[in-house]
Amino acid sequence: MPENATEVTAAGIARLAGVGRAAVSNWRRRYADFPQPVGGTGTSPSFALAEVEQWLRDQGKLAEVPLRERVWQAVAGHPAGAGRALIHVGCALLLVRDRPTAWLELAAAPDERMAALLPQAMEHVLTARLGPAADGVHGAGAPEPAGVHTAGAQEPGDDHTAGGQEPEGVHTASAPEPARVHTPTAQDLLPSVPLLRAAAELAAGIGAGQAFEFLLGRQLDANPRQYTLTPPQLAELMVDLAEPPKDADRAAREQPVRSVLDPAAGTGALLRAVGGPVALYAQEADPALAALTALRLALAAEGPRRPADGTHRAAPGPTVRTGDTLRADAFPELAADTVLCHPPFNERNWGHDELAYDPRWEYGLPARAESELAWVQHVLARLRDGGTAVLLMPPAAASRRSGRRIRAGLLRRGALRAVIALPAGAAPPYGIPLHLWILCKPEPGVRPAADLLLADTSDLSGPAPDASAGTGRPPGGKAPGGRTPGGGRERFDWPAVRSAVLDAWRDRADVEGVSRVVPVIELLDDDVDLAPARHLPRPASGGGASGLGEVRERLTETLRLTTGLVPPAAAPAEPAHRPLTTVGELARAGALFLHSGTAVPGSTAAPVLTEHDILTGAAPTALPPAGQEAPGGAAADDPVLLEPGDVVVPVLGGGTAARVVDAATAGAALGRNLQLLRPDPAAVDPWFLAGFLRGTANHRQASSHASTAARLDARRLQLPRMPLAEQQRYGERFRELAAFEDALRTAGRLGGQLVQGMYDGLTDGTVTPG
Repeated sequence: MPENATEVTAAGIARLAGVGRAAVSNWRRRYADFPQPVGGTGTSPSFALAEVEQWLRDQGKLAEVPLRERVWQAVAGHPAGAGRALIHVGCALLLVRDRPTAWLELAAAPDERMAALLPQAMEHVLTARLGPAADGVHGAGAPEPAGVHTAGAQEPGDDHTAGGQEPEGVHTASAPEPARVHTPTAQDLLPSVPLLRAAAELAAGIGAGQAFEFLLGRQLDANPRQYTLTPPQLAELMVDLAEPPKDADRAAREQPVRSVLDPAAGTGALLRAVGGPVALYAQEADPALAALTALRLALAAEGPRRPADGTHRAAPGPTVRTGDTLRADAFPELAADTVLCHPPFNERNWGHDELAYDPRWEYGLPARAESELAWVQHVLARLRDGGTAVLLMPPAAASRRSGRRIRAGLLRRGALRAVIALPAGAAPPYGIPLHLWILCKPEPGVRPAADLLLADTSDLSGPAPDASAGTGRPPGGKAPGGRTPGGGRERFDWPAVRSAVLDAWRDRADVEGVSRVVPVIELLDDDVDLAPARHLPRPASGGGASGLGEVRERLTETLRLTTGLVPPAAAPAEPAHRPLTTVGELARAGALFLHSGTAVPGSTAAPVLTEHDILTGAAPTALPPAGQEAPGGAAADDPVLLEPGDVVVPVLGGGTAARVVDAATAGAALGRNLQLLRPDPAAVDPWFLAGFLRGTANHRQASSHASTAARLDARRLQLPRMPLAEQQRYGERFRELAAFEDALRTAGRLGGQLVQGMYDGLTDGTVTPG
């Protein structure tokens, strides 16, 4: 094996072949010619990707590895780690995009020669995009090709900096440093050359920026606990809320470039959502993440952009700094037009003691447990007069007693303009409904606003419009309280939430159950509780007293239909001993085909059938608004699209569930943690297949159990060998059982809605007991 060959883990092999990890373990035991481990550990071995691909092809388990999958596997298996590989790829993609001719000349050379020449070429594009190289000092030249680039060298005369000087000794912590993107050396790049060639090929098809987005998205998705992510839909909503009105009286109208700051940049999702000619400023505590963010923002830029007023000044490159924002502010003299921030939540060690006399605390020293209010005041300190900020906040920040004095100060001075509650699942942590705070820095001589907008969109957490079509339930059916059963991550209608939030902010009008403009004087009590739910009467379940009659009629009709679907009495019989086959054997014989799902709601223009949809009988989740770019780039995994007659089963959880795709569900994308079985209708009846897959004993023998969960290996599921006519007889009975099950779900949902609606009506006086 070549010394620098890309390695892949068992999980990567499972993804390549579209099977579960248990199947890979079985292959290692059953096939003596399965590739031997070349690295890793005894419990988590790694294999040479080229050897694995060849073995899969020889066994007929792999036709062709998609290019994007090969590139990702090369990143994940890079000997220096995925993070370093992404830095190399980002530098190369900048070169591919900005100097395509130079890249083609380099790519024509052998690997060793290419690795020797790349540093100088990368140096050129990094200097152009991120500023000159430095040896620890901003703006210093680098005598060697392998320099360290600071993201965002300031332009002379930039109004947003104090004389272009790097802040020193800010507060009591060490001064922040520029986000350093090291130009890789030839030795570093040699193992990466095949990866860089493949990444350039991927960029030729989808663009350099989208290629990097895809790879970065895979890295974030593979390590969800290491990063706090801001979903792209939420990032775009926050940007839209912060957009100044078209006729706004700008404090510096002659300046053609708007400035936007994110003091807790993370992966740069908020700044990447900003459009138009803007000067982007970011600070991130993690140096490695800051470097990735600098490359991401540089690749997202379309090149030199000219402002709309016709001036010849282009928007500068992103300015990214590394450091603890609260302790070592990188932009103490910045007066930004807009600040976007998703701060860390519930931090105790944010600097309460050493920052006690910090001038940023205009509204009061935040308590040790109120780190979020420290971020609020930091954001206000970095805004120009009249500038707008949008922060994602935990709901407790609106009501904790320890923060009531600061909240009162924000209200009295008109700095806090709106608190908007989002549905649970909008962003991590997905189990709680987070809030958006919209702030505006008070302008001297301008009377403070006398009211606060409170909005609550948590009742918009149902499925997207028409998502209930073909599920056997009324359109728009929801659980009591308006929530989708099992709500949470990705279980609400983003377009509806977005529309409601923007309408509430722009109209500042009272909308029953959604928004209310509350006079500040009403909020200045002992608690200064700003939670929207406390000030907005929630609509009664079932649409109030007037809607309960309709719910009751629908429930009565559903119960009547359910009674007609009750299965006949079961006739006892001796256990049948029938010859069996497995799904794996049928797949090898060509009687059905297996596919694994990779799509998540929002990653594709098509609705996505998720594990939750299978378990609850819901329609595919349709989340992305029209025209929205898929997270991680439009060229993420090509989804497996469902066809009528497909059978879909979840692979996690240990429960028995299977769904036959009908015409209403066809065309949706297959979601993650789902296995699709596409039978040949001339050999296998889909309802027969789905019914026998749901047998408890069948699931038990085909599942492997970890310490906390069970995983289904669909290839091990068993079926009796029967003629097609006999299969169809069983299939018809299984179809009737599925219809009965769906009717029971609908009846339970409507019954719960009616019961809760009656409780609400009796307690609020809109329904009388007689």
